Amino acid sequence: MSGAAWAGMDVTLFDPDIASVAAAGARTAEYEQRLREARLKIFKNLEMRRQRAMQSRAEAAAQARARAQEQVKAARAAIEQDKQQAMAKLQADAERLAAEIVRVVLQPVEAASSVGGL
Repeated sequence: MSGAAWAGMDVTLFDPDIASVAAAGARTAEYEQRLREARLKIFKNLEMRRQRAMQSRAEAAAQARARAQEQVKAARAAIEQDKQQAMAKLQADAERLAAEIVRVVLQPVEAASSVGGL
């Protein structure tokens, strides 16, 4: 056979070692493809877990923020109530002191006028 005749023929038909190498190469390519697919699947799963964890943290932070805002609101209401009570007590004390001052200041005048009126 001439060189041109051999060029068109499948060499693997005549050399089993070449056929084994070609089959091994095909299996290796298939293995590498499956390995890439498995890695991609793992990375996708990791990314999905990371996204879920970030979402969970964000939700927890939002809930904590809402609880803190409610606590601040309750504390402000309590402070306002304490303020109102303190103002009412101060008003009552001021009125009581004013009455006491008037009584103390005017009592000597009344006592003097009753003594002087004799």
